[in-house]
Amino acid sequence: MTIRICIAGATGWVGSALTKAVHQAEDLVLSAAVSRSNKGKTIKNVLNLDGADVLISGTVNEALQTGCDVMVEFTKPDVAKQNVLSALDSGVHVVVGTSGISDEDYAQIHNKAKDKRLGVLAAGNFALTAVLLQKFAKMAAAYIPHWEIIDYAGSGKVDVPSGTALELANNLGSIRESALDIPTDQLHGPKETRGARLNGSQVHSIRLPGYVLSAETIFGMEDQKLVIRHEAGSSAMPYVDGAMLAIRKVNTFTGLRRGLDTIMDI
Repeated sequence: MTIRICIAGATGWVGSALTKAVHQAEDLVLSAAVSRSNKGKTIKNVLNLDGADVLISGTVNEALQTGCDVMVEFTKPDVAKQNVLSALDSGVHVVVGTSGISDEDYAQIHNKAKDKRLGVLAAGNFALTAVLLQKFAKMAAAYIPHWEIIDYAGSGKVDVPSGTALELANNLGSIRESALDIPTDQLHGPKETRGARLNGSQVHSIRLPGYVLSAETIFGMEDQKLVIRHEAGSSAMPYVDGAMLAIRKVNTFTGLRRGLDTIMDI
């Protein structure tokens, strides 16, 4: 049985690559697409994709009227939460790739997903190397008490930290809080230079031209350190395989899961 897919952000950087992959998959059908800038056009014309005659909607609510089984959210932080809630109200499972959604918003999404008996899978990064960064960092945190997270992205990225770094802080916080030999309230000078304390980790966000997206965790012990780093290139393709896996697995559980590793055998 084929799975009907609605992609919100279908003509964006990641969304366009994912739209092409869904269209080419034998077990998936692109049933709806959302793009405010391309409303009223077809996916075929915008992405030069033969056979993709799906008419692009301007809103998620409009797109959901066409009928779908899974919605993929790749839009903007200011509309992502409402898009997810709208999909759940329509009886649709959701895969979330948009960063910038708060923990409080995710708590609300989790409760609604449970009430609707639907699945929501949210990942700060669908690339395999990013998933392995999360896994290896959690393993290291069980043995090394001192670490800090550095989050790199281009100068135009407005949300801080990135979804990858926030997910990393959440995952490490599930192991324990990082040790601080000098608490931030005892520092001399601007405390902001030590980064923000998020879920028990110090997180530093760097926004400079030349970066796409990188995240690293630096673990420190006496006379030794461990650096685990994910570095993204300019192509969106590393995110497609992970997103496709999420699409195929999101209907196998109820409620919210955060991180692609939650549906992988690693």
